[in-house]
Amino acid sequence: MLHAVQSEVSLRPETPGDAAHIEALLDHAFGPGRFVKVSERVREFARFRPDLSFCAVEAGKVVGVVRLWDIHIGATPALFLGPLAVHSGRRLDGLGGRLVQHAGEAADALGEGPILLVGDAPYFERFGYSADPTGGIRLPGPVDPRRVLARRASGPMEGPVRA
Repeated sequence: MLHAVQSEVSLRPETPGDAAHIEALLDHAFGPGRFVKVSERVREFARFRPDLSFCAVEAGKVVGVVRLWDIHIGATPALFLGPLAVHSGRRLDGLGGRLVQHAGEAADALGEGPILLVGDAPYFERFGYSADPTGGIRLPGPVDPRRVLARRASGPMEGPVRA
């Protein structure tokens, strides 16, 4: 039996030259519906953190991305994670998890505070995210409160998400 051989995937900081490849990956992963999500509303006003945003690269091609953004939750400085996208051919080998974990570790190394995201709790809980502290957070649009998750919150978080 022959097995497909996959080349090594490396994680590296996102660069401006990755923009077109990332947009193509996001279109492939989410389609045009990604522009109407509440997470996109947050990214419209948040400050992009290229130092905390990473690409997964295989054979010179971007096959995954995770981005972080500066926000405030009320008066508390925080980060917003998203989008997280992995090419469909790499979704079952843990690459998304590697990206989430790598971004979190990079944020921790810089002494950053909590990280907020909108996503599936069963997936993100293994990386320390929980809906428990997020009941008082107000996002710029409707969202299922069970999908509003935070990591490294020192207690209940409340207030609007803003720049």
